[in-house]
Order: sequence, then structure tokens, then C-alpha cells
Amino acid sequence: MFLVVIRDRVRNEIIRDRVGVAPIEEKLTQHRLRWFGHVQRRPPEAPVRNVVFERVDNVKRGRGRPKLTWDESVKRDLKDWNISKEIALDRSAWRLAINVPEP
Repeated sequence: MFLVVIRDRVRNEIIRDRVGVAPIEEKLTQHRLRWFGHVQRRPPEAPVRNVVFERVDNVKRGRGRPKLTWDESVKRDLKDWNISKEIALDRSAWRLAINVPEP
């Protein structure tokens, strides 16, 4: 049992290490890449591929920096983790490539 009171002022990283939970950023990336692998393995005519990978150009965007789209964040994740998107076609290899081990 791991008991922490808010007055102890223990950092989140220390709590995650003691409890044995991976950082939330890595888990979010893993889940995003897991969904990407699922979409990649679908046939090209599947509606989910059209929704995920086709861009709507007739929408007026607001001022300032454009928001990061889902496919741009997946490209960034693949680059950061040094994973090729062709691996996604093999489900077992993909699961091994995107696995985030619990500490």
C-alpha cells in the first residue's frame, strides 16, 4: 500500500515510479499509434480510412497557428519512436513496436 497525503508534496514522477505506472504521455502515444495500426490494416475503401486520412479543404480556419491534426501527431510519434508505418500492416510486429513497458 502506498499512502501519500497532499501535504507531503511528492512529485508525480516519484509517485508513478513507486506505483509502477508508465508516464501518461507515453501511454497516450501508444494508444494513438495502436489506433493508427488498426486503421492502416483496414482495406483502402473502408470508410474509416477516408475519415482519418482525407482532409477537408473547404473549412474556414481561424487566425493564428493551425491546430495539430491527428495525422500530423501520428507522423511526429512515428518519427520520435523511429517506427516505420509499414510495420503497422503486421499486427504482432506492430504491437511489439509500440509497446510501452510498465516500470
